Amino acid sequence: MQLNPIERRFILHWGEMGSRWGVNRTVAQIHALLYIREEPMNAEEIAETLQVARSNVSTSLRELIGWGIVHTEPVLGDRRDHYVSMKDVWAMFEKILDERKRRECDPTMDVLAECLAEARQPGAPDGLAERLAEMQKFFDTMSTFYQALRRLPTGSFRSFFRMSSRMKKFMGLSA
Repeated sequence: MQLNPIERRFILHWGEMGSRWGVNRTVAQIHALLYIREEPMNAEEIAETLQVARSNVSTSLRELIGWGIVHTEPVLGDRRDHYVSMKDVWAMFEKILDERKRRECDPTMDVLAECLAEARQPGAPDGLAERLAEMQKFFDTMSTFYQALRRLPTGSFRSFFRMSSRMKKFMGLSA
């Protein structure tokens, strides 16, 4: 399957951005390809289109499925798995936000609580408990904010983020 120049540019850029976001470049490129394609693609088509190893495609697809932003979709007359990406950008953002919190913030909060308990014991370095407590307070605040956002109905969630440009203008932060 041939990519047109626009598709190629988008996929390459998304792969580059993925690596900056801490996501494997191939994972991000496969996500970009599936996002822009109307029809489901099987792993062989993905490997051929992106010119990457089939094993790399399989590993990357498992990662994307784990994030909940890609799923399999049956294709009549073909026994192979075919893959599609979520198309709703806002729903995709919500999924990624949920996964990042679960994979990154929650474990950090657990370790912070454990370290803080230890830092409050006699013999801990001076100031360590205070610094850890400050970081824990920050994570607790962000977690509370996240939970409040996630309780909003989808339309309100989207409106909240769209409103940010008006808030910046009101606060004199944009030209």
